[in-house]
Amino acid sequence: MRNTLLAIATLLVFVACKNDKKENTNTEEKAKTQEVNVYTHRHYPADQELFAAFEKKTGIKVNVVNAKADELILKMTQEGEQSPADVLITVDAGRLVRAKDKNLLQSVASEKLDKIIPSNMRDEDNQWFALTKRARVIVYAKDRVQPEQLSTYENLAADTWKNKILIRSSGNIYNQSLMASIIEHNGEEVAKTWAEQVVGNMARSPQGNDRDQVKAIVAGEGDVGVVNTYYIGKLLNSKNPEEVKAGNGVGIFFPNQEDRGTHINISGAGVAKYAPNKENAIKFIEFLASKEAQEVFAKANYEYPVNAEVQPSELLQSWGTFKEDNIALSILGKNNKKAVIVFDEAVGNNRKSRLASTI
Repeated sequence: MRNTLLAIATLLVFVACKNDKKENTNTEEKAKTQEVNVYTHRHYPADQELFAAFEKKTGIKVNVVNAKADELILKMTQEGEQSPADVLITVDAGRLVRAKDKNLLQSVASEKLDKIIPSNMRDEDNQWFALTKRARVIVYAKDRVQPEQLSTYENLAADTWKNKILIRSSGNIYNQSLMASIIEHNGEEVAKTWAEQVVGNMARSPQGNDRDQVKAIVAGEGDVGVVNTYYIGKLLNSKNPEEVKAGNGVGIFFPNQEDRGTHINISGAGVAKYAPNKENAIKFIEFLASKEAQEVFAKANYEYPVNAEVQPSELLQSWGTFKEDNIALSILGKNNKKAVIVFDEAVGNNRKSRLASTI
């Protein structure tokens, strides 16, 4: 009997030791495989460089899923609580607000981010934060337009620009956010009238991306366009001589310097609602906002840094300083539906007007 009890006791000790060893092994394995899962719309080499730098600095592995913004938002929606996403990175505040509205992000507490990111460039509930800035400016044909002829976005509605404006489709989020800002500053009725007049001043039906508008100006299809600044940087530093020529053929004008300032938008990041690695996600976003990372963003992708300690690239500095519209960027998302409606009505009314003139 005594031998039996001794054998049982020995077995229990063995099992307990084995379980402890297994638990310790699992803990060690988890420590060895620290990771952060990043769903990102951005697709630039500089981003990959930064992800590698974060891994080296922290030992946290960065797993990347690349896709278009709407695809990532849909993916996170479908995955629900089972989503492996820790961080969502996308372009334009309107999309970040959309992700928040779909309950895909969560609030985080970070003294570093609160200190670095200006209040108008982060969500009021700290669900997303700006990482880079880009200005939506007016570009003009250097050989046909004098910068003194330009002043504000509103001025693009003037008869001076009849058949001279080039701009991408109103279905693009960049234009929707610009319109959202105009609605906020001027009201829906004024914005609608402005949109109708701008549509009437277009040199052609909207087509292509921002770079295509610049190329069309240089080709003589129009005289002025509305584009994001970083596209000009990409053209000027392209390996394609024709793109470099296009970039050199236009001047850059920062609108509304006498009033609210030039429209600014961002790329930004938020921590996913069901992030399995929340602490790592916060560390990751803090790193991207750090001086070290912001210098890479500024130099490599011709974007303006959000960290005040970092200077823009030499190219951007050569364009001069300018007054920014300091509107809370969350408003761009909140006004997005209104912006879409205003654009749709403006395009529809313009078509009716053209049809009536041919009858």
